[in-house]
Order: sequence, then C-alpha cells, then structure tokens
Amino acid sequence: MQLVVGRIGRPHGIRGDVVVDVRTDDPELRFAAGSVLATEPASGGPLTVAGFRWHSGRLLIHFAGFDDRDHADDLRGVMLVVESSDLEDTGDPEEFRDHELIGLTVFTTAGEQVGQVGDVLHYGQDLLVIRGDGARQGTEILVPFVAPLVPEVDVKAGRLVIAPPPGLLDPDSAS
Repeated sequence: MQLVVGRIGRPHGIRGDVVVDVRTDDPELRFAAGSVLATEPASGGPLTVAGFRWHSGRLLIHFAGFDDRDHADDLRGVMLVVESSDLEDTGDPEEFRDHELIGLTVFTTAGEQVGQVGDVLHYGQDLLVIRGDGARQGTEILVPFVAPLVPEVDVKAGRLVIAPPPGLLDPDSAS
C-alpha cells in the first residue's frame, strides 16, 4: 500500500526549491538528502532529494535535476509516496500508524459490532472516524483515540474495541 508522505506545492525562490506539505511524522528521515521517493502520478518521479531546509515553519526541498523555478513548478501537486511495507517498526506497542487502523472492525466492550475505522483525523486530538454498520449504516462516529475510550487495538486480528460513554453511539439517548 502506498502512503502519502508529502505533497509538492509552489516553487520557492529561483534555484528550484519547492514547498512541501508534510504528511509524515518524521520528515527529517523521510526527506534526508539522497532519499529516493516514488510519486503519484508515477510519471512525476521517482525524485531524489538533493537537500531540504525549514523556512518559516515550511519544509523546502530541492530535488536533483530541478535547478530553476520554472522546472520545479512542473512538480506542483505531485504526491510523494512510500510503500507501507518499507516503514520501520515503531517499536512501541501503543503506537499505530493511520494505515494500520483504517479498515479495522470496531466493537464495543459489550461485543456489539459498530462499524469500521474509515479514517484517522489529527487535530488537537486524534479522532477515529468510524463508519457505522447495521442500524448505524451511513453514519460517521467520531471517537477520540485515547486509552479510556479505546482500550483495545488488535491490528493482527483486525479489530478495535471502544468503551463508548452514553450518547456517543446514539446521541438521542444522551440526557
């Protein structure tokens, strides 16, 4: 499975640097000089990182062979991707990558099937987006990804258990 680790934006300066919208937790490792990245669309790459730097909170990358602004502008909108199988193990049994969670079947602590994890949102709090099954078909339920509400994640078994407080699964029943 290919995972997006960045999206190339506009050129910065006249020497071919581009602004990259970072979509990885470890940009220094992922975009280290010499790294070769696949692209989506595939016709845009592969691209070799010649160097990177941070400027005003934005990541600027220079790709080998793109040495002027006009040439670099051809990369605008290209997604930088890596294979999920190439990612290093985090070594932490309590840490999960989004692609490991998406698709897991969600059950309550009482054993009721709720749906599947459809997405993971990262705002002030990580949120699981659960797409409902059965009577909840067509609904999306947002569950904060915290231990008291998500006591069990078993990636190998393809399941995730939630301990929903009153009203989370059925807002009309909340008092």
